[in-house]
Amino acid sequence: MTAARDRKVSPADIFSELPAGSLRVLQITDTHLYADAKKRLAGLATDHSLCQLLQLAQTKILPVDLALVTGDLVHDASASGYQRLKQHLLTLNTQAYCIPGNHDLNPVMRNNIQCDSISTDTVSRHGNWVLIMLDSTIPGKVEGQLSKEQLQLLSSGLEEHKDYHALVSLHHHPIPLGSAWIDNVALKNPDDLFSILDQHKHVRGLLWGHAHQLYDGERNGVKLMGSPSTCIQFKPHQDDFGIHQSPPGLRWLALLPEGKIMSDVEYLKDTPSGLDLGSVGY
Repeated sequence: MTAARDRKVSPADIFSELPAGSLRVLQITDTHLYADAKKRLAGLATDHSLCQLLQLAQTKILPVDLALVTGDLVHDASASGYQRLKQHLLTLNTQAYCIPGNHDLNPVMRNNIQCDSISTDTVSRHGNWVLIMLDSTIPGKVEGQLSKEQLQLLSSGLEEHKDYHALVSLHHHPIPLGSAWIDNVALKNPDDLFSILDQHKHVRGLLWGHAHQLYDGERNGVKLMGSPSTCIQFKPHQDDFGIHQSPPGLRWLALLPEGKIMSDVEYLKDTPSGLDLGSVGY
């Protein structure tokens, strides 16, 4: 079930009315921070837009039980960028799970972001749910692929937790989005992923980032969710790279104890100043 986007009620109000045993989740993706907090991506100050969204979350969404941070965390993969992101995530006062994107360096990420409340663990269980966070990155490549090890981790994680509802997250989008340039750097082995998911009927949702645009759909009873970036958004449904004027955003999810997923996105009211709509790459 997806909440209507023209609703007047805030996610926090929705969360307050959930049945006992529900999980309140915040997804943050494609933050693209830099070592220099003032540096801009396509004219947009990524650190500033993330701070604005975290303030929005404080007002309209929090508290949550979990945060899922789904890749392209630090554009230049700098230690100081991850350390600053760590401080931002700590303001959420919840357990956060992070996976890398194609701009990240996994060892640098792990060494500089992990602490008691921020983890790079792959499989975690919370209430009636198991969360599986997959690394879809290929070192040095923009496109993604799930290695044999990641596929085995997914398969064993689902098999070992077959009595729990499952939400699977990765960075790269596993389905075509109708835009040639971004689909060229999608997950290269989606059939391997879906062949495993199809064997496990307790999988309820599949969540990703990377594409810097909203997607909500369903496949074989599994809710498919692509989410906006906390900085720039890409123009959908066009073959060449383009920046969309949509403002930065993030996603919230409610994981109900019987297996249903409620989810929607929240955007900043306005696009931050400086966005370069004429940018030809990032």
